[in-house]
Amino acid sequence: MDEKAQLNRLRWRCSHRSMLEMDVLLGNFLEKRFSNLTPAQAAAFAELVEMEDPDLWPLVAGRRECKDPVQAEVVAMLRDVRIQ
Repeated sequence: MDEKAQLNRLRWRCSHRSMLEMDVLLGNFLEKRFSNLTPAQAAAFAELVEMEDPDLWPLVAGRRECKDPVQAEVVAMLRDVRIQ
């Protein structure tokens, strides 16, 4: 899949969530911060976006910790976007 198609898929996945809060959070992150991520962080973000909201929300809300260190970096960035 080429880079533009991958970005479009991410954009769609970020904006078609079951929770409006996740639509806003992930969409804002994609638009404001995604282009500055390292390749490893971008891959981790794509993996996080594929998670269901009931599994992802506790990570973002700080009620559960990521086992993957790169995902943990991205979740910390997501928390930062959320509080701005």
